Amino acid sequence: MSGRPISPLTAAALCVKPRGQMAPRQIVNVEVLEAASEEFTTMRRLAMRFRGLLRGGTAEKLDVWVNDARQCGIFGMRRSAGTLRQDIGAVRNAVLEPRSNGQAEGQINRLKTLKRAMYGRAGSSCSVPG
Repeated sequence: MSGRPISPLTAAALCVKPRGQMAPRQIVNVEVLEAASEEFTTMRRLAMRFRGLLRGGTAEKLDVWVNDARQCGIFGMRRSAGTLRQDIGAVRNAVLEPRSNGQAEGQINRLKTLKRAMYGRAGSSCSVPG
């Protein structure tokens, strides 16, 4: 690490990023953070487990993860687990179903952006007779 403090936003990003997708500098930063903070290590382990659940977990593993997150002693993780429990049916479906509506949502977002851009240009270039 360069001796420069890592921002909370950067630490959060490193917490959820798999090592295989990290640059060498990021790996060093994760190792430094893990050595300095047991909480960071716990959050990273929980985040990586959750990522694994979303890529092919079971309902039982989800239940274990929620219980572990609720008992870890880290406010943010406990809060996240509590929020997941409020809509546990949808979370279970996300874990158990191989399909996603991500493609459809992406197309809808693209169309909305295009529509806004078109109306923005049409609205600014039209003159209203007075």
